[in-house]
Amino acid sequence: MPKVNIEAMNQHLAEISSAVSLGAIALLILDGAGWHSSPKLVVPDNIVLLPLPPYAPELNPTENIWEYLRANALSNRVWDSYDAIVGACCDAWNALMTKPDVITSIGTRQWAQVKT
Repeated sequence: MPKVNIEAMNQHLAEISSAVSLGAIALLILDGAGWHSSPKLVVPDNIVLLPLPPYAPELNPTENIWEYLRANALSNRVWDSYDAIVGACCDAWNALMTKPDVITSIGTRQWAQVKT
């Protein structure tokens, strides 16, 4: 989406909701973006929102995913157009999605592991 705002977030929530299995609940962990906590959000019944504390990047492994993408696929480049930027981001994301072991290594937190 070209903008991040309440309308985009509502569309995002509706899309996630449509992919949740019948009878299941999706838990979305949110950072402090203003559109994540607006009273104008339309949160479907099969989604629960869990806001993170105001500054806790160590709790949000997604921050590390973005850092990885910037460092490995999107840095030190200039694009000719908005469409080229979107295409590069999609290519970077799709390439990362083929590497579940990399995603696991980026998002794993030692302190959050179940002790056996």
